[in-house]
Amino acid sequence: MEQRLIDFITGLRAAGVRISLAESADAWRAIELLGVKDREQFRRSLAATLVKDPADIPIFERLFPLYFGGEVPPTVDLTQDLSPDQQEMLRRALENLRDRLSDMLERLLRGEPLRPEELRQAGENVGLENANHPYQQKWFTRRMLSEMGFERLLQEIEALLNELARQGMDPIEAQLLAQGISENLDAWREQIANYVGGQIARNQVDQVQPRPSMEDLMERPLRSLSEAEAEILREQMRRLAAHLRSRAALRRKRGKKGTLDAKGTLRANLRYAGVPLDVRWKKRNLKPRLCLICDVSTSMRPVVEFMLRLIYELQDQVAQARSFAFIADMHEISDDFAEHRPDVAVRTVLTRLQPGYYNTSLGHSLDTFSKHYLSAVDQRTTLIFVGDARNNYNNPRLDLMEMLQRRARRILWLTPEPEPMWGTGDSDMWEYLPYIDRVEHVENLNDLVRAVDHILSTP
Repeated sequence: MEQRLIDFITGLRAAGVRISLAESADAWRAIELLGVKDREQFRRSLAATLVKDPADIPIFERLFPLYFGGEVPPTVDLTQDLSPDQQEMLRRALENLRDRLSDMLERLLRGEPLRPEELRQAGENVGLENANHPYQQKWFTRRMLSEMGFERLLQEIEALLNELARQGMDPIEAQLLAQGISENLDAWREQIANYVGGQIARNQVDQVQPRPSMEDLMERPLRSLSEAEAEILREQMRRLAAHLRSRAALRRKRGKKGTLDAKGTLRANLRYAGVPLDVRWKKRNLKPRLCLICDVSTSMRPVVEFMLRLIYELQDQVAQARSFAFIADMHEISDDFAEHRPDVAVRTVLTRLQPGYYNTSLGHSLDTFSKHYLSAVDQRTTLIFVGDARNNYNNPRLDLMEMLQRRARRILWLTPEPEPMWGTGDSDMWEYLPYIDRVEHVENLNDLVRAVDHILSTP
């Protein structure tokens, strides 16, 4: 058990779980105190001592059954429970069937466990070195049973029992012998299943890549994240939002006085003969009013998801926010965020607006926006586009961009594409550029955090 625990901890560490020597010692003390007979209690005790980050629980749950499969029931020497007459009858039956029986049947009757070398050879023959996922355990177990001749062994058992019946063995004794054979056979099956599970666990240790650090993930392009990596970053959104909230609060504290209110100061100091003893300042509105227009086509979804979640996690730092999403046409999604948490709202929007095949049209979407949603933009509004400006060769409607430029306080554009990609293929980025105050290249989460910080710093 000690070596198996060491192997398990090694596997967890290889999968990216941080486990200290003290935690390893705690796990062993828990085993000594609670034992291993109660499998569920054993699993919980290991989880409590080895896993401190909730994000590591799925790794623990995946590896635990591979290292700690069901305990192999002991095999029993069935010949010891037979009377001398029955032992002689069994000896004659085996002798009569000598040409039809394998060595495995005699070993099964004697209660011998399977030998490590035959398990290893059977594993090599079925390609067990290629197994690297828990769901493959049952399939490779069946392959090894077949490779080791269990189908033939079942036929031999049937032939032996028939021969014993022919020789006149008492039916009750024959039934007890058959039950013992079945139990020994189950023990062999369990031994093979545990061997397969252990080999899969070792393969995973050899093949698994350490979980990337948070710093690495923050620099990883959002469009290249695996689902597991994206989930790790999603769990960090509130922490990032709290950091940005603190920065925004500090900026407001430093700049809350605003500019000098000359007229107000003169009026307040008339009683002092115009001497400015009571200086008045204009109040500054330091919270921006935002309007987001997001491309939710396939290529843009990772960027848009994190942008929307971050903005709405910071809802208290924004005076007003209205959000729109488009693929072929424009849709307002503000109500989704008013009714649900940011993470739920994002999933709802992306599920409802499914991308089609080359059907993105910002030009048509701007036309819809100008007809139905223009009230979302005024001289106090920062208009933010999140997209790659790829328009599938449709009319970009620059006239509408010019109109929005006149109405909005400023226009920002967040794009995951670097400047060398602008204007290539169906990109209209260069055409839109004259109407944009600032373009932010947002490829990873660090870029996005910097862009949002800039948005919050300029009301």
